[in-house]
Parts: sequence; C-alpha cells; structure tokens
Amino acid sequence: MKNILKNKIAVLVVILSTLLTGCSDYLSDLPDARTLIDSPEKVSQLITSAYPESSYMLMAMTMSDNVDDSGINNRTEDLELDLYNWEDSSLDTRDAPTHYWNACYKAISQANQALASIEELGGDMNAQKGEALLARAYAHFMLVNFWGKHYSPTTASSDMGIPYVFEPETVLVQKYSRNTVKEVYDFIETDLLEGISLVQNEYDSPKFHFTKDAAKAFAVRFYLYKGDWDKVISYSESGLVNSVEKIRNLPEYASLSFNEAKARYPSANETANLLVVSTSSLHARRYRRPRFGLTVKIFDQLFASGAGNPFGKSWIYNWYVSSDVYYTPKFEEYFKVTNASAGIGQPNAAIVLFDADELLLNRAEAYAMKNEYAKSLIDINVFLSKQTNNYNAATDIVTDVMVKDLYPVVADEFTPFYALDDVQRSYVKMIAELKRRSSYHEGMRWFDVRRFGMEVTHVLDDGTEKVLAKEDARKLLQIPNSAIQFGVAANPR
Repeated sequence: MKNILKNKIAVLVVILSTLLTGCSDYLSDLPDARTLIDSPEKVSQLITSAYPESSYMLMAMTMSDNVDDSGINNRTEDLELDLYNWEDSSLDTRDAPTHYWNACYKAISQANQALASIEELGGDMNAQKGEALLARAYAHFMLVNFWGKHYSPTTASSDMGIPYVFEPETVLVQKYSRNTVKEVYDFIETDLLEGISLVQNEYDSPKFHFTKDAAKAFAVRFYLYKGDWDKVISYSESGLVNSVEKIRNLPEYASLSFNEAKARYPSANETANLLVVSTSSLHARRYRRPRFGLTVKIFDQLFASGAGNPFGKSWIYNWYVSSDVYYTPKFEEYFKVTNASAGIGQPNAAIVLFDADELLLNRAEAYAMKNEYAKSLIDINVFLSKQTNNYNAATDIVTDVMVKDLYPVVADEFTPFYALDDVQRSYVKMIAELKRRSSYHEGMRWFDVRRFGMEVTHVLDDGTEKVLAKEDARKLLQIPNSAIQFGVAANPR
C-alpha cells in the first residue's frame, strides 16, 4: 500500500471552488485539517457525495413546452420568470442553473477524489472505482446537455461543450477551458463503459447508487442521444426482462392517498426506480403551485378526458389542483436539520434519475428507428397497460395503423440530426408524447425539445408571446458568471 499521507484527500470538498464560486473557506484550510481517506470504507462514504445534490427538474420543466403562465403573481419568482422567458439568470438559489452547475462539479470533484484515493490505496476496490467513474460520467453528461449543444456527429467536433475534469483540485486558482461536445461525449463513454464493467450491486441501499441496471439505463439514454440504436437495445435488455413487472404500476397508485403516493413515487422500495438521489431543492413545494405549470390550457391538451390516450380512455394519473394549476404527487420534501438548537436546516427532496418506464420507451424508440415496428408496439402496449384507466388487454391494443392515424406527419416538427421517414416520425412522436405525460414535473421533456430541434412558444399572462426557435442559442444555458470570470468561454447570445 502506498503512503496515503502523500495524498491528503478531503471529504465534503467545495468542488472547483475558484471556477464556480470564487475563493472558499475549504481552500484556506491547512491540508492537515482535512479528513483523510485512508480506507475502502471512507472511499465508499466519499462516493455517496459524488451525485449532484441539486435538482434540474424545475429549470428543465419551466423552459419546455409543458408549462403555461398561470398568472399566480403572488408566487412569482425571478428564477421562474427568467427560465420561462429563456433569459440568462445570475441567481444562485436552489433549483437555479448556477446551483445545478455547482452541484455537478462538486459531485465530479468528489468522484475524482475517490478515484485518486483508490489509486493511492491500492488493493481491490473495483466496485468503488466503477461507481465513481459512472458518477463522474453522469454529472458531465447532464452538464453538456444543459450548457452545450445537443450531440450531432457533423458538428460535435467544433461545438463547445463543458470542461471535463479528471483530477481533484490541488491549487487555489485553476483555469479551465471547454472541451468540444465530441470530446465530452468520448470521455463520458470511456468512463461509462469502464464503470459498467466494474460496478456491482452490493450496497446497503442499492437504489441510491449506480448498480448494474442503473448504469445500463444511463448507457441507454446516452446512446439514444447519440443515435446508436443497437446499443440502446442491447443495454436495455437486462433491465426489461418481464417488463410489465418492472415498470411503475400506476393502477396501484390510484388507491393511494396524496401523502402515500408522493412518498412511494421516489421511494427506494418502488420496483420501477433504478437510481434515486437526495437533492437540496424547493421543487417539492414549487411544483404544487407554480406560476408556470400545468394550467387548465395545458391540462386540457395533455390529460383532460384522456387527451392523447389512443384508446379514448382516461389516464390513470391522480391529479390535484391548486389555484387552477394541476399537479400529481411525485415529490416529498424533508427538512434536513443542520443546527438543531438554532432550528436551521435545508429543504431536501428525493428525485428519480432513472426508472424502468423511461428505459422501456427509450427501447421502443430505438426499435422504431430500426424499422422493427412490431417490437416497438409491444413496448408501447406494455407501457400503456399501466397508464390507462380500465385497461383491457383483449381490446386495448395499439396497432401500426393507429400510430400513423393518431400521429400524422407534421412537416419540420421534429428535426434531429438523423433522418426520419414518415413512419418513424409517427412512432417517435407518439413515444415522445407518452414520455411527456409520464415524466410530467420531472423536466425530461426539455431534453426531447433539444434533441428533436423543436420550437417552443410561451405566452405570458398579459398575452405576450415568446418563441424559442428550433436552432435558438438560448437552448444552451449561459455559463455561470463565476465560471466565465475564471476563463470558461460564454455561450453565444
């Protein structure tokens, strides 16, 4: 074993402190005052902080076409208004872009600290190394998909991505430059594949860590965004054996109370959930009564009277309404006390990063892109069996003709970097609409807006229209001011 005293690595590091937030108290501490990582157990503990402790869901949801202005002015916040108008926000409050950027780079630094400790300690820590590599890859993947252009093989070599960081912070002032999107994706893929080969499932609470299945679900999303349909299908197989038993059983949710449902949705005991993390977030409060949310207009388009359900039946989601804004229970806030005597703490919420429902629909999309429509239909019908009220397996069957009739081709609506024929367009649109509904409140629609090159129109309460064009530069979040000040190039405006 190497002498780890030569490499004093800290727990609870403020990551990329000069890049993200300026000088920190951490970097002013003497190295000897920091906690040493001198055992496999401490490495494992360190990796628990290698997941972003911030939620992207509010910002992604508010920028998408899933929301409308409710006009609840007493709840208006600058952050939500900035996001709805696709304006650069300098706020660093919970759920803001800068807050998420910082949390991702903090997670990356924790992963890098763990990897450095593993190298220093030696011995068999392949499982920990696999999880740290996957965590590093995931945080960079989310960063590049908010602050860089969506991957396209024709432009990725020149498109600006984000800084990919491999080493723990060792100096007070560290300059960073942006890797290209291609470089970032290549680095992610390297970390991802090595991580999958090493990671195991032996955790006290497996749903809060990258397991084999969670890692493969990440690979499925990664390759879907790259357009590698064969790998999407390959990595989805193990997670979807007996898929009807793996996805979320919403008929069971129908009998739950509001409190029971919001506790179950992100629960580690929910079979469908593959990876859950705890975040410092106010989203569990905001989503129930936001200014920009599921108004009557959007509710009528997406859910009312079974809108979009191919069988003409109602969706099985439980809806509640507050001041004309609808919501379904998915988040539960818990207060993490940091100072009991002073009554000080932080609002936290568990969020689901990967689940079997997304995995199933991602595979359905890949099958459609390979013209394997019969297999795509099987996945679509399995998914709808748990989404439809009074579902009848004998009569409620989506057919190829139904997909084409319900989702006819709309010229220039979906324009990904790859070609779509008319049949593929119908299937991809249907699958995207199913995702849009099942992941409501979770922000996943924003990534479809980006990867399909969709135009979005937002209307303010006073009637003012705001349009986000298909190739609008504002689809890339602006690099935080603190990072720009330390040499990271801003996104064009």
